[in-house]
Amino acid sequence: MTEESRTDEQALRVAVADDELIARKRATRLLEALPGVTVVGAFASADEVLTRVGEGDVDVLVLDIQMPGLSGLDAHALLPDDGPEVIFATAHPEHAVEAFELGAVDYVLKPIDVARLGKAVERARSRCAMAAGVATESDAAGPRLDRIPVSTREGIVLVDPVDVSHAVFDGSLVTLHTVGGDAHLVDGTLQDLQGRLPGDRFERVHRRALINLREVALLKPTETGGYVAETRGGGQVPVSRQSARKLRRWLGL
Repeated sequence: MTEESRTDEQALRVAVADDELIARKRATRLLEALPGVTVVGAFASADEVLTRVGEGDVDVLVLDIQMPGLSGLDAHALLPDDGPEVIFATAHPEHAVEAFELGAVDYVLKPIDVARLGKAVERARSRCAMAAGVATESDAAGPRLDRIPVSTREGIVLVDPVDVSHAVFDGSLVTLHTVGGDAHLVDGTLQDLQGRLPGDRFERVHRRALINLREVALLKPTETGGYVAETRGGGQVPVSRQSARKLRRWLGL
């Protein structure tokens, strides 16, 4: 196998959807300039990109939020559970909270900055690799660990993902809770932590909360249409209305 074919196989396959031609061309040009990225399509509507996703072989979507017909948020809700990771791109920062509640891997503002886009793509790459159970380029530099290093106020704590119960952002700091009852103040963001945890086990159920789905013992309905999830260890985790709908689908309710 040649070096070129290895690179092609490992490239992240990205599709773009934006109703503005100039924005679509800019996003495509910036993505093509990033290492290890192949743009598999650039589309003018959410319907077109959803059709492309249905054909397979798309790892990541860069979606504009405000488009005629289906919005980027609408398109995200229609993706299959094992569908591509999503990076939202928009000129309107007020959509950020909703984007992250939907579980987007990242959110970039227009006009898109190449460095910021590159960071978002690498987050998507890490999540794709985690979901596929394969090593990223950085993993190749040393032995694969069952535990992940988490930078905390106490120092670097090595945590086995199966021992993580949930993590909550209180407005200034993220607290990681373990099934054993330990709590660690994490230096990074909730989004960073999510990117390092297995996607088939952990779900962003609220803009301020991440939970190990296997630790959920009870779902208490709230007046807003969401839930408070109680973990097996007694933790109380908010679940947004949007995430509550997803949980009901997974549970067959």
